[in-house]
Order: sequence, then structure tokens, then C-alpha cells
Amino acid sequence: APSPTTAVPYMSVKCIDVRKNHHKTKWLMPWGPNHCEKLKNFDEAVSRQIEANDIVFAVHIPLPSKEMSPWFQFMLFIMQLDIAFKMDNDLKDNAEITLDVSLAYRDNMFEDWEEIAHAVEIRKLKCTFGSPKTLESEGRHYDCDFLPFMEIGSVAHKYYLINIRLPVNERKGINVGIGEIKDIRLVGIHQNGGFTKVWFAMKTFLTPSILIIMVWYWRRITLMTRAPVLLEKVIFALGISMTFINIPVEWFSIGFDWTWMLLFGDIRQGIFYAMLLSFWIIFCGEHMMDQNERNHLSGYWKQVGPIAVGSFCLFIFDMCERGVQLKNPFYSIWTTEVGTELAMAFIIVAGICLCLYFLFLCFMVFQVFRNISGKQSGLPAMSKARRLHYEGLIFRFKFLMLITLACAAMTVIFFIVSQVTEGHWKWGDITIQVNSAFFTGIYGMWNLYVFALMFLYAPSHKNYGEDQSNGDLGVNSGEELQLTTTITHVDGPTEVYKLARKEAQE
Repeated sequence: APSPTTAVPYMSVKCIDVRKNHHKTKWLMPWGPNHCEKLKNFDEAVSRQIEANDIVFAVHIPLPSKEMSPWFQFMLFIMQLDIAFKMDNDLKDNAEITLDVSLAYRDNMFEDWEEIAHAVEIRKLKCTFGSPKTLESEGRHYDCDFLPFMEIGSVAHKYYLINIRLPVNERKGINVGIGEIKDIRLVGIHQNGGFTKVWFAMKTFLTPSILIIMVWYWRRITLMTRAPVLLEKVIFALGISMTFINIPVEWFSIGFDWTWMLLFGDIRQGIFYAMLLSFWIIFCGEHMMDQNERNHLSGYWKQVGPIAVGSFCLFIFDMCERGVQLKNPFYSIWTTEVGTELAMAFIIVAGICLCLYFLFLCFMVFQVFRNISGKQSGLPAMSKARRLHYEGLIFRFKFLMLITLACAAMTVIFFIVSQVTEGHWKWGDITIQVNSAFFTGIYGMWNLYVFALMFLYAPSHKNYGEDQSNGDLGVNSGEELQLTTTITHVDGPTEVYKLARKEAQE
């Protein structure tokens, strides 16, 4: 697939908006047949006595002779201000810029613009000046951080128009001491259509495959004479959460203007993360001999509780950002000092907790391996067919445990990297290039892992009884036992599960 996202730079056009000219529309177009009256620079505005309140920065999305597509899925915009140094109009410390912004759309070049949103937003300016502030330095530009500007969860229309005003009110101190703004640049980021198609194709293909194995798995469990054990229920729940994330509801975003799709996607992913992390704890715990409270969810509250609390906190954090953006796409939690610190703290704490979780999981897997190795000492006493059967089981189980660790490590890396890439547009410095192979690879890995778990942990219907034969005959009787289909496994879902229990030793 092509890279997941594309960044397109836009330069705003300075339009003159003087109401006495009786504009037919309140929307000012930067180019085209009905374009606005433009200013080359602010020196021209001063010479023509045009006030700051009569200037509108207009940006048309996309660039001329192109159009937007629903396959782009979302639009994220960041703003960069070109601020020049002037002795008599210096940039104050902790300066704030007030933006009066409007967003409109239309689906052909002859329709009237329809308003989507309008807001008055305040952004903190974080700028540095590399040279000494003297007369010689006048005209040089400040080095300013990117500002989060706008995020929309769907691209349902072909053309968008942004009008930005910088209202000046000296009495109220609005837009005073923000330096001499020369230009406003925007960078628009959207998902690539080619990547979207590959992503949708993967989801459409994987959904029925997981559904089929889930039905087969649960049918196997219902054939048993006993009730399902905790591990079986948790694997089934993991299958349900995987199906929930798989179902390609995104196909509807091509025909409908559903701006909540980004938030819905985050919630689906959050449920799956919580289920996957909880499953790994229970999976290892159920295979540990020294676990007294087995087969009860209550025995894992200390481990699963913090995962549930962390997931709930992430949900609240997401609602504070993307939930509010459903009403006001110009809102960002990163615009205030408290919001930025909270957001950064959230990402850092989540990253640290995940790393600690991974270390704890490694420790649990090590204990399980030690227990299984202890069981291996009892294998020579078994008959040949039974011994070969258990050796094969132990090898497969160890292999599954190592795959679990690899899957956990990749998931932790994916979570941290995706948080950083999502955040770096909002807080500058760190840039990580993530290609589509990473996204599709991790997603495919989860599906394969869940598929393998249900396949390997479906209760066996074969009966490996204590065969009385010895020598070479043991192999033959083992082959016969493979074909026996009576359901006799009463006390556990799999042979490995039984093997790891204390009763197995007896």
C-alpha cells in the first residue's frame, strides 16, 4: 500500500473584506472566477488605509484543478505563522493570537458555499528569535512552533474553504503584541486513498474468516459435557473484540458524512487493546501451577483492574479531544498549557505503564516455562505414544508462548509509535515516519494470533487413554487413539491446560 498519509502545504491569500463594497457572499475565494480583491502584502494595506479587521486570510482546499475524495477519510490541519521582527511591534512573551475562523464546503464550482463551522479560537505563540533584537535584524522572521488548527473526521465534499480573520481590539488587548504577521501557512494532512482501499480490503477479507473460526470454536465448546472454563470464555471474548474491530463499517464513510468515525475507530481499538492485555494476563495465569484461584475472573482483579481504569482514562481523554471536535473542528486540547501538559502526561504515563506491563508479562511467561519444564521430567515414565503426544503439545505450547511475547512487544511498540505520530503534528519536534507495512502488518498479526488461539485452544474431541501396550506397539495404539472421537476431557479445555495443572501430575 502507499504511505498512510499525505501532507499538502497551503499558502493563504490576503483578501480585502470591506462591507461597503457589498459582497454578494460572506465567503472570500482566493482564486477562480469570483475571487476576492487581493493584497500583495501589508505595506500595500497601510498605503491604502485598509485596517487589519478588513483583511481575511483565505485558503481553498484542495489546490486548483484538484478535488477532495471520501477515500481520504479525515483532514487534519496545522498552522504556521510567518512573523517578522520589528522594533516598534515586537512579539510579547506568552503572546496569544485570536483567530476568527470559518469553514465551508461545496460539491461543484458553481454552488454557493455552505457553512460547516465557525469559531473564535485562541492559540499560544511559541516563537524564538535567533538574532539580537536590533535595527539590523528588522524584517527577519521568528522561528515559531506549529499550531494545531483543525481536524475533521470525514471528507464528504469535494471543495472546502477556510476564511481566517485576525480581529484587533486594542482596548480588550485582542491580537496586540503578536508581532508583524506576514503570512499564514497551513499544512493539510489526509489519509491516502490507495492506503484506505487496501485497509478496507483487509477488513472485508478478515471479518468472515474470524467469524467462521469463532462459530466453529464455540460449537466445539458446546459439544463438551462440562461448562466452559475461564480461558475458553476469555478467548471467545477476544474473538468478539477482534470481530468488532474488523467489521468494515468504514465502507459507509464513502457514502455518508459521518464525522464521528475517527472517535468510533478509537473506541473500537481501545476495547480491543483492553481485551488483549487482559487476555495475556489470564492466559499466563491459567497455565501457572502455583495459581490458587483458577478458573475465576475474581482471581485476576489486581491485574485486570488497572487495565480497565487505564482504558477508561484513555476514553475520557479521547472524548475531551475528538468528542468536542464533532461540534467544533477547530478545538484542540493542545492549545492550553494545562491541556498540553495533561495530554503529554497521559501519553508518557500510558507508555511507561505499557512497558511495565510487558516486563510483568515476560516474568509470568518465564514462570510458565519453568512449570512446564518441571512437568517434562515426568514424561519418560509414560508410554511411547503418550510421551510423543505430550512432547508435541509442550513444543507447540512453548512456541505459542513465544509468539504471545512477540505479539505483545509489537503491540506495545505500535501503541507508543502511533501516539507519537498522532501527537507530533501538534507539538512539533519529534517526527517518526511510519509506513503502511507497519499498520497492515500489526493488524494482520492480531488477526492471525486470535485465529491461531481459537484453532489451538478449541477443546479436543480425541481420547488419549492410558494405553497398556509397550514397545513398538505403542505407536500403533497411539495412531488408533488419534481416531477415537469420544469426548472425555472433563476438567480442562486442552491437554496443555491439563498438563499445567497440579492434577495432571497425579
